[in-house]
Amino acid sequence: MSTLRNRTTVLAAATTAVLALALTACGGDDSGTKSAGPATSNTAASGSSSDAGKDTGTTTGGSTTTGGSTASGGSTAKNTSATKGSTGSASATAPACATKDVKITAATQDGPPYTHIVLTAKNTSGHKCEMKGFPEIQFLESHKENVPAVAKSKPAAPVVLTPGAPAYALVKLSDGGKDEDGEPVSAFSVMLQGGSGLAAVKAPGASGIFVDPAQAKTGYWTYELRNGADDF
Repeated sequence: MSTLRNRTTVLAAATTAVLALALTACGGDDSGTKSAGPATSNTAASGSSSDAGKDTGTTTGGSTTTGGSTASGGSTAKNTSATKGSTGSASATAPACATKDVKITAATQDGPPYTHIVLTAKNTSGHKCEMKGFPEIQFLESHKENVPAVAKSKPAAPVVLTPGAPAYALVKLSDGGKDEDGEPVSAFSVMLQGGSGLAAVKAPGASGIFVDPAQAKTGYWTYELRNGADDF
Protein backbone atom coordinates (compact mmCIF):
# COMPACT_ATOMS: atom_id res chain seq x y z
CA MET A 1 0.00 0.00 0.00
CA SER A 2 2.89 2.36 0.78
CA THR A 3 4.37 1.74 -2.62
CA LEU A 4 1.04 2.56 -4.38
CA ARG A 5 0.70 5.81 -2.47
CA ASN A 6 4.20 6.82 -3.42
CA ARG A 7 3.51 6.15 -7.11
CA THR A 8 0.26 8.09 -6.92
CA THR A 9 2.07 11.03 -5.32
CA VAL A 10 4.82 10.96 -7.98
CA LEU A 11 2.22 10.77 -10.78
CA ALA A 12 0.28 13.70 -9.32
CA ALA A 13 3.49 15.72 -9.01
CA ALA A 14 4.40 14.91 -12.61
CA THR A 15 0.95 15.88 -13.84
CA THR A 16 1.15 19.15 -11.92
CA ALA A 17 4.57 19.85 -13.46
CA VAL A 18 3.29 19.16 -16.98
CA LEU A 19 0.31 21.49 -16.47
CA ALA A 20 2.59 24.17 -15.09
CA LEU A 21 4.85 23.93 -18.15
CA ALA A 22 1.84 24.08 -20.48
CA LEU A 23 0.51 27.16 -18.74
CA THR A 24 3.94 28.78 -18.84
CA ALA A 25 4.24 28.07 -22.58
CA CYS A 26 0.82 29.59 -23.25
CA GLY A 27 1.71 32.66 -21.23
CA GLY A 28 4.92 33.06 -23.26
CA ASP A 29 3.02 32.95 -26.59
CA ASP A 30 0.57 35.65 -25.48
CA SER A 31 3.41 37.81 -24.25
CA GLY A 32 5.26 37.42 -27.58
CA THR A 33 2.15 38.34 -29.54
CA LYS A 34 1.56 41.45 -27.47
CA SER A 35 5.19 42.44 -27.90
CA ALA A 36 5.00 41.99 -31.69
CA GLY A 37 1.98 44.35 -31.86
CA PRO A 38 3.78 47.46 -30.59
CA ALA A 39 6.83 46.59 -32.69
CA THR A 40 4.70 46.71 -35.83
CA SER A 41 3.17 49.98 -34.65
CA ASN A 42 6.66 51.43 -34.14
CA THR A 43 7.61 50.44 -37.66
CA ALA A 44 4.53 52.16 -39.08
CA ALA A 45 5.29 55.24 -37.02
CA SER A 46 8.82 55.22 -38.35
CA GLY A 47 7.49 55.01 -41.91
CA SER A 48 5.13 57.88 -41.19
CA SER A 49 8.02 59.99 -39.95
CA SER A 50 9.88 59.24 -43.16
CA ASP A 51 6.88 60.34 -45.23
CA ALA A 52 6.64 63.50 -43.19
CA GLY A 53 10.26 64.20 -44.09
CA LYS A 54 9.42 63.70 -47.76
CA ASP A 55 6.45 66.07 -47.47
CA THR A 56 8.70 68.68 -45.91
CA GLY A 57 11.08 68.29 -48.80
CA THR A 58 8.22 68.81 -51.26
CA THR A 59 7.13 71.94 -49.45
CA THR A 60 10.67 73.25 -49.59
CA GLY A 61 10.76 72.46 -53.29
CA GLY A 62 7.54 74.42 -53.71
CA SER A 63 9.14 77.28 -51.89
CA THR A 64 12.06 77.14 -54.31
CA THR A 65 9.60 77.25 -57.18
CA THR A 66 8.03 80.30 -55.59
CA GLY A 67 11.47 81.84 -55.43
CA GLY A 68 11.77 81.01 -59.10
CA SER A 69 8.60 82.95 -59.70
CA THR A 70 10.65 85.96 -58.66
CA ALA A 71 12.02 85.60 -62.15
CA SER A 72 8.61 86.78 -63.18
CA GLY A 73 9.71 90.07 -61.69
CA GLY A 74 12.40 90.13 -64.39
CA SER A 75 9.70 89.58 -66.96
CA THR A 76 7.79 92.51 -65.51
CA ALA A 77 10.95 94.57 -65.76
CA LYS A 78 11.17 93.71 -69.48
CA ASN A 79 7.53 94.67 -69.95
CA THR A 80 8.26 97.91 -68.17
CA SER A 81 11.12 98.54 -70.57
CA ALA A 82 8.80 97.66 -73.49
CA THR A 83 6.18 99.96 -71.96
CA LYS A 84 8.91 102.81 -71.94
CA GLY A 85 9.81 102.09 -75.63
CA SER A 86 6.05 102.25 -76.52
CA THR A 87 5.66 105.63 -74.67
CA GLY A 88 8.56 107.20 -76.82
CA SER A 89 7.01 105.84 -79.97
CA ALA A 90 3.61 107.23 -79.01
CA SER A 91 4.96 110.77 -78.63
CA ALA A 92 6.56 110.51 -82.08
CA THR A 93 3.17 109.70 -83.58
CA ALA A 94 1.14 112.50 -81.97
CA PRO A 95 -1.66 113.93 -84.15
CA ALA A 96 -0.77 116.81 -86.45
CA CYS A 97 -1.32 120.29 -85.04
CA ALA A 98 -4.27 122.12 -86.58
CA THR A 99 -4.52 125.91 -86.66
CA LYS A 100 -7.07 125.71 -83.83
CA ASP A 101 -4.42 124.00 -81.65
CA VAL A 102 -1.81 126.76 -81.87
CA LYS A 103 -1.44 130.53 -81.76
CA ILE A 104 0.84 131.85 -84.51
CA THR A 105 2.60 135.20 -84.17
CA ALA A 106 5.31 136.99 -86.18
CA ALA A 107 8.26 139.12 -85.09
CA THR A 108 11.04 140.81 -87.03
CA GLN A 109 14.60 139.50 -86.79
CA ASP A 110 17.63 141.78 -86.86
CA GLY A 111 17.52 144.80 -89.20
CA PRO A 112 16.84 147.30 -90.41
CA PRO A 113 16.42 146.51 -93.17
CA TYR A 114 14.10 143.79 -91.93
CA THR A 115 14.77 140.89 -94.28
CA HIS A 116 13.56 138.09 -92.02
CA ILE A 117 10.76 137.38 -89.59
CA VAL A 118 10.34 134.58 -87.08
CA LEU A 119 7.04 132.73 -86.79
CA THR A 120 6.20 131.34 -83.36
CA ALA A 121 3.50 128.67 -83.01
CA LYS A 122 2.52 128.04 -79.39
CA ASN A 123 0.48 124.97 -78.51
CA THR A 124 -2.67 126.32 -76.82
CA SER A 125 -4.53 122.99 -76.82
CA GLY A 126 -4.67 120.55 -73.93
CA HIS A 127 -2.85 117.75 -75.78
CA LYS A 128 0.35 116.96 -77.65
CA CYS A 129 0.49 117.61 -81.36
CA GLU A 130 3.12 117.50 -84.09
CA MET A 131 4.17 120.51 -86.15
CA LYS A 132 4.65 118.79 -89.47
CA GLY A 133 6.99 120.10 -92.15
CA PHE A 134 7.03 123.86 -92.73
CA PRO A 135 4.43 126.64 -92.68
CA GLU A 136 2.60 127.09 -95.97
CA ILE A 137 2.66 130.87 -96.33
CA GLN A 138 0.99 133.17 -98.84
CA PHE A 139 1.98 136.82 -98.45
CA LEU A 140 0.27 138.52 -101.38
CA GLU A 141 -3.06 138.24 -103.10
CA SER A 142 -1.25 138.68 -106.38
CA HIS A 143 0.98 135.66 -105.68
CA LYS A 144 -1.01 132.63 -104.59
CA GLU A 145 1.94 130.27 -104.54
CA ASN A 146 3.21 129.07 -101.18
CA VAL A 147 6.61 130.35 -100.10
CA PRO A 148 9.20 127.60 -100.89
CA ALA A 149 11.01 125.82 -98.04
CA VAL A 150 14.75 125.59 -97.41
CA ALA A 151 15.70 121.91 -97.26
CA LYS A 152 18.71 122.30 -94.93
CA SER A 153 16.48 123.64 -92.16
CA LYS A 154 14.50 120.39 -91.88
CA PRO A 155 14.98 118.88 -88.39
CA ALA A 156 16.16 115.28 -87.96
CA ALA A 157 13.25 114.29 -85.68
CA PRO A 158 9.53 115.14 -85.50
CA VAL A 159 8.65 118.36 -83.67
CA VAL A 160 6.06 117.32 -81.07
CA LEU A 161 4.69 120.09 -78.87
CA THR A 162 3.39 119.53 -75.37
CA PRO A 163 0.66 121.92 -74.19
CA GLY A 164 2.12 125.42 -73.87
CA ALA A 165 5.32 124.63 -75.83
CA PRO A 166 6.41 126.69 -78.88
CA ALA A 167 7.89 125.89 -82.30
CA TYR A 168 9.70 128.34 -84.55
CA ALA A 169 10.19 128.91 -88.28
CA LEU A 170 12.51 131.49 -89.84
CA VAL A 171 11.10 133.23 -92.92
CA LYS A 172 13.03 135.33 -95.45
CA LEU A 173 11.12 138.32 -96.89
CA SER A 174 13.59 139.95 -99.25
CA ASP A 175 17.24 140.82 -99.84
CA GLY A 176 16.75 144.29 -98.34
CA GLY A 177 17.51 146.13 -101.59
CA LYS A 178 15.88 149.41 -102.55
CA ASP A 179 15.25 148.35 -106.13
CA GLU A 180 13.51 145.04 -105.32
CA ASP A 181 10.12 144.29 -106.75
CA GLY A 182 8.07 143.89 -103.63
CA GLU A 183 4.99 145.07 -101.77
CA PRO A 184 4.07 146.03 -98.23
CA VAL A 185 2.19 143.36 -96.26
CA SER A 186 0.17 144.01 -93.12
CA ALA A 187 -1.21 140.46 -92.70
CA PHE A 188 -0.72 137.09 -94.36
CA SER A 189 -2.08 133.55 -94.25
CA VAL A 190 -0.47 130.40 -92.82
CA MET A 191 -1.58 126.79 -93.19
CA LEU A 192 -0.15 123.88 -91.22
CA GLN A 193 0.81 120.72 -93.06
CA GLY A 194 -1.27 117.74 -92.03
CA GLY A 195 -3.65 119.95 -90.04
CA SER A 196 -6.82 121.76 -91.02
CA GLY A 197 -7.68 125.43 -91.07
CA LEU A 198 -6.13 128.68 -92.21
CA ALA A 199 -4.54 131.16 -89.80
CA ALA A 200 -4.42 134.91 -90.46
CA VAL A 201 -1.21 136.33 -89.01
CA LYS A 202 -0.65 140.06 -88.34
CA ALA A 203 2.66 141.36 -89.73
CA PRO A 204 4.99 142.94 -87.17
CA GLY A 205 5.65 146.69 -87.12
CA ALA A 206 3.40 149.70 -87.47
CA SER A 207 3.74 149.77 -91.26
CA GLY A 208 3.92 146.01 -91.78
CA ILE A 209 6.67 144.21 -93.72
CA PHE A 210 8.13 144.47 -97.22
CA VAL A 211 8.00 141.23 -99.20
CA ASP A 212 9.70 140.34 -102.48
CA PRO A 213 7.96 137.13 -103.67
CA ALA A 214 10.99 136.19 -105.78
CA GLN A 215 13.26 136.12 -102.71
CA ALA A 216 10.88 134.82 -100.05
CA LYS A 217 11.75 131.49 -98.39
CA THR A 218 10.67 129.66 -95.24
CA GLY A 219 12.38 127.28 -92.87
CA TYR A 220 10.87 124.16 -91.29
CA TRP A 221 9.28 124.18 -87.86
CA THR A 222 11.91 123.53 -85.16
CA TYR A 223 12.16 123.61 -81.37
CA GLU A 224 14.62 126.50 -81.62
CA LEU A 225 16.45 128.43 -84.33
CA ARG A 226 19.85 126.96 -85.15
CA ASN A 227 22.90 128.71 -86.51
CA GLY A 228 23.81 127.34 -89.91
CA ALA A 229 20.69 125.28 -90.56
CA ASP A 230 18.45 128.33 -90.27
CA ASP A 231 20.71 130.86 -91.95
CA PHE A 232 19.41 131.66 -95.45
